[in-house]
Amino acid sequence: MRVRVRQLRRGDAAGAVSIPEPLGFLPRQQVDDLPTPRPVAMWEVKYRRVVMASDLGSIVAVVLLVGSLVAHSSTAADFPPLLLAVATVITVVASLTACRAWSTAVLGQEAEEFRRLGKAVVAAAVVLAVASLGLGVPGVRGWIFVVVPAIALVAFPLRYILRQLLHRRRRAGRCLLPVMVAGSVATATDLIARTRREPHNGWRVEAVCAGGVSEPIGHGDVEGVPVVGHLDQLADRVRRGGYRVVAITPDPYWTPLRLQHLAWQLEGTSTEMVVAPVLMEVAGPRVHITGVLGLPLLRVSAPTFTGARRVVKEIVDKVGALLLLTILLPVLLGIAAAIRVGDRGPAVYRQQRVGKDGRPFTILKFRTMVVGADRHRAELLAGNEAAGPLFKMRRDPRVTPIGAVLRRFSIDELPQLVNVLLGTMSLVGPRPPLPKEVEAYGPDMLRRLLVKPGLTGLWQVSGRSDLPWDESVRLDLRYVEDWSLALDALILWKTVRAVLRGQGAY
Repeated sequence: MRVRVRQLRRGDAAGAVSIPEPLGFLPRQQVDDLPTPRPVAMWEVKYRRVVMASDLGSIVAVVLLVGSLVAHSSTAADFPPLLLAVATVITVVASLTACRAWSTAVLGQEAEEFRRLGKAVVAAAVVLAVASLGLGVPGVRGWIFVVVPAIALVAFPLRYILRQLLHRRRRAGRCLLPVMVAGSVATATDLIARTRREPHNGWRVEAVCAGGVSEPIGHGDVEGVPVVGHLDQLADRVRRGGYRVVAITPDPYWTPLRLQHLAWQLEGTSTEMVVAPVLMEVAGPRVHITGVLGLPLLRVSAPTFTGARRVVKEIVDKVGALLLLTILLPVLLGIAAAIRVGDRGPAVYRQQRVGKDGRPFTILKFRTMVVGADRHRAELLAGNEAAGPLFKMRRDPRVTPIGAVLRRFSIDELPQLVNVLLGTMSLVGPRPPLPKEVEAYGPDMLRRLLVKPGLTGLWQVSGRSDLPWDESVRLDLRYVEDWSLALDALILWKTVRAVLRGQGAY
């Protein structure tokens, strides 16, 4: 068994941080008593093979098609293109292997899968560039700047499609890993609720071990999941039940020595040990594991809102907004004309919102309500269907017929590309709040204002107006704490699906 420490955070049941494998052993009689390790589920093996076949197929197809065009246009005819093609394939495959882009621990798991894939593609390009300079090979530039990026453009969408197919099966109750939770009743209850709320993470809690120093129960059930034993019986219950994951949640019973002994007892099985450290809701690139004085310590770095990655984000925002405005300009003008013809009112609605560091700005949207709709809001407060300081109605009588269509597909948000271009908003970020909302913010919610609000965000791809207020706040705070370029790319990709489905848009 490979033992890992994973951080379990809200909304994510599988973000992984590895530590070295323990050098332990069991007494001979205990080893003899161990049952035959339960084999890895066939769906895991098949899915990994399909992902590998997809990546390899993408690499070979792009090298053959795009590589032939690059080789045809290259002036370095003295170097065989076939060798460059073979070198490119070998380099990319080796990079995928070295970056563990095919590890079952990350396949289907949030942004980490795509982060490793992107890291492998960049590493392959760097290796090809260094090798060409060192060996003096001509004609490699096209392979580095055309062929390798083309591989990424094909491999990423295919990975995403495969992930959606996997997630669809998981939502139907298939392709799930059997999980044993071991900890206090409160933390076990929380984890069970999260796995049920987000089945796409691939966990199904089938048993609980609870009761140690704090809560000596060891029987009954937790949220309908049977309690099969006390914490001191965990190793035996896991070996006999054949669970694939043991999720250790906080409880005073767990000491470093007990966790170490548990890891030793689970060696030789196919069970993965996952430990939830007692931390705030922080994960991703801010969490690092280091060894100090022989102890594995989790280091939590401060969130960074400046630096090279933020510069890249600013460039992507400005370039992306400019390209989208240029491409969509005829569509935007047509929508504006349709709104004007509808009731002779203004096509664009302007509203004060609060941006980064609490600075107010004017947000731009296509007008979807009758002129003067704000004056009638007080009359409709009794029909408010939103929680917290928000005001939302599924059938708001102020919405015009064309406005209902624009809202259904979030087309009314497109003028905010101008806000992105002006620098008051970002393509991805927290939802831009109203001044009245900010007045009701507590200290934790004010952290949403540390970054620019976004045209889209985790709230957009997770249900939009259907989300409870506290869940919307949690997602915004999670974005602020765990921001990365890979997360931005994943949100932008998911936004397309969310807009087409129109879920939570009203």
